[in-house]
Amino acid sequence: MVDTGVDKNRRRVLIAATSVVGAAGVAAIATPFLSSWSPSARALAAGAPVEVPVGKVEPGQQIRVIWRGKPVWIVNRTEEMLAGLPSNDGNLKDPNSDDIKQQPEYAKNPARTREGKEKYLVLVGICTHLGCSPTYRPELSPADLGADWKGGWYCPCHGSRFDLAGRVFKNVPAGANLQVPPYYFKDDNTVLIGEDGGKA
Repeated sequence: MVDTGVDKNRRRVLIAATSVVGAAGVAAIATPFLSSWSPSARALAAGAPVEVPVGKVEPGQQIRVIWRGKPVWIVNRTEEMLAGLPSNDGNLKDPNSDDIKQQPEYAKNPARTREGKEKYLVLVGICTHLGCSPTYRPELSPADLGADWKGGWYCPCHGSRFDLAGRVFKNVPAGANLQVPPYYFKDDNTVLIGEDGGKA
């Protein structure tokens, strides 16, 4: 056999070392790239459910929280407010909440709330026209809104009106009811916005 002067053991060691260094380089490049696909802690917190104590919300009062960067309103409606809802039906675009994108199935009812918790209304506080935030106007028959006004929300941007269930009136720019986010009651005094509790 002719000796070619090639050290085969040395060649194997160099190939193995080059392969290990190459694999380490690929891993060093791929790790930050792949981890950039995961949401940041800030992004995870922004989409997290929000727990809201409602036990001290006065009758007729609206409170505001932020969920996923959006204002969410919770209103403790009085018996009078709830009793007046049916009288608005003839003036509304979607009195039966037939647009299924605007509320979970459990809120597709005249009060647009969970059964047994009708006094608490939970809404995303963004007008369905161009995204302004309507003003809470619970008073009856104010001069600027007319004698037929029974309370609700008025959007100062373009004049859209919503009743005390967040249902949109006819002949206004907004085309849909205010959105009801997923939510459930953890107990009698605590609402969790962002989850539906796994039951309808």
